[in-house]
Amino acid sequence: MTRESWGTRVGFILAAVGSAVGLGNLWRFPWMTAENGGSAFLVVYLGVVLLVGVPGLVAEFVIGRRSERNPAGALYRLSSGSKSWGAVGLFGVVTAIAMLSFYSVVGGWILRYFFASFTGSYFGSAGAYFDAIGFGLPAAGFHVAFLGVTALVVLGGVRDGIERATTLMMPAIVVLLVALAGWAVTRSGAGPGLSFYLDFDAAYLRANFLDVLGAAAGQALFTLSLGVGTMITYASYLGEDHDLAFDGSVIAVLNTAIGVLAGLVVFPLLFATVGGVSGAAAEGGPGALFVGLAGAFSELPLGRVLAVAFFGVVALAALSSAISILEIPVAYLVDEHGIERRTATGALAGLVLVTGSANALSPGLFTVVSGPLVDLMLTAGLVGFLLFVGWVLGSDALAEYSTGAGRYVRSVGPAWLWSVRTILPLFLLATLVANLLALAGVTF
Repeated sequence: MTRESWGTRVGFILAAVGSAVGLGNLWRFPWMTAENGGSAFLVVYLGVVLLVGVPGLVAEFVIGRRSERNPAGALYRLSSGSKSWGAVGLFGVVTAIAMLSFYSVVGGWILRYFFASFTGSYFGSAGAYFDAIGFGLPAAGFHVAFLGVTALVVLGGVRDGIERATTLMMPAIVVLLVALAGWAVTRSGAGPGLSFYLDFDAAYLRANFLDVLGAAAGQALFTLSLGVGTMITYASYLGEDHDLAFDGSVIAVLNTAIGVLAGLVVFPLLFATVGGVSGAAAEGGPGALFVGLAGAFSELPLGRVLAVAFFGVVALAALSSAISILEIPVAYLVDEHGIERRTATGALAGLVLVTGSANALSPGLFTVVSGPLVDLMLTAGLVGFLLFVGWVLGSDALAEYSTGAGRYVRSVGPAWLWSVRTILPLFLLATLVANLLALAGVTF
């Protein structure tokens, strides 16, 4: 079976950015920022993206391009048939299924809010509206609809499906976000929101450094699609002419810029309309974006038009990420078991239909899967990938890193490999232990 490849470099970059840009940027990032001191969180998050996110992206790219396989097949092949390393890669495939099981539920919420925005049916009581539609049979129905659209794109393959769709979607997301941000920052009362978001709060950071650092690390992994194997799968379709470090840097910068843009939409609107991030809008959790911004749109001129535009952006971003998540287990079945793409896509969509419906029907299960479970799985997965690159591939990883790279990029290769072997795994392991202790209720 002839393996597919990206048609253009731009197509790959936009698809990878589309994978990274999604609910992590537009749903989770603003509220993680609100819960962790605003500007204090933003500064630490940017540092983690630069020092951990970019090297981690490049490590996953190295595995993917060198193996031309999905995560499970990649680690098995590159370790000369080690079942243990193959299991580490398979863990990423399982993580992808777990992620999509809650992601498609939130995607269903977004679809519902997008269509409801045309009539403004949630404007009267934003909190009560979300409570009524968040979970239950209607939520399961919209989850199925969102999953169906995702499966149709993946069914089209790499060039005709994923690359074509994301090449159209990503520019639309950026244009709509820039327009919304430009409008939001000019609203009366938006100034305090901009100050909360952009004026560095050193005192808050000193008092809450460990909490902010842990939250920023988790957010960086989630929003860059690290630890699940998405970037391994996408890089497996790359040719040797790609500069992996350059592409990884571009993807991280574009993804981060879109997250920052999302904050420039959310915080000015909240401060201009409801006076800040206190109350339900700041509590985070699955309904925060919908309740907070729905209330804001209800008080704004042309609120319905703005709501349609905003939830349209979020729907595109969520779809682009969901596509990349589903591609991981699909690629596994196609590569390792020789199953046709159509059959693989249908089977996995059927599986997620069941697991996602369970999340849509149970708020408790959704909270566990979308929060601590997936965060821990992503962290553990990335640690495994980094250790594999640093200690199993070693000099081969450095050779793959250098292929297609310019002179300067090649010169920093040894420093990159050293950090992948030591600093990054230790940092992530410390984060993993801290999160586990927090879940167990241990405080310091």
